[in-house]
Amino acid sequence: MEKIRTTVRIAGKDYAMTSYDSEAHVQRVAHYVDRKMTELGLAMRLPSAQLAVLTALNVTDDMIKAHDENNRLRREIGELREENAALREKLEKLSNG
Repeated sequence: MEKIRTTVRIAGKDYAMTSYDSEAHVQRVAHYVDRKMTELGLAMRLPSAQLAVLTALNVTDDMIKAHDENNRLRREIGELREENAALREKLEKLSNG
């Protein structure tokens, strides 16, 4: 698989990126970061380095929360599968008995 070279714009600056992901994916990621930086930049005036660190913290917070929610949903699906199997077993016993 070849690396794809893409130019993205974040906080008014262009960055050349290379990735194995599609250009559309890289642009989507860059757009998300740009939006987060813009939101934070409007809320507070900070030097660009501090704004970048704050953005990284916010994006990482979003990622960890999404990861935790994903794990919670996987556990819930597992529990529902077990419950479904138990109910099917009861139904089968009732149908045969």
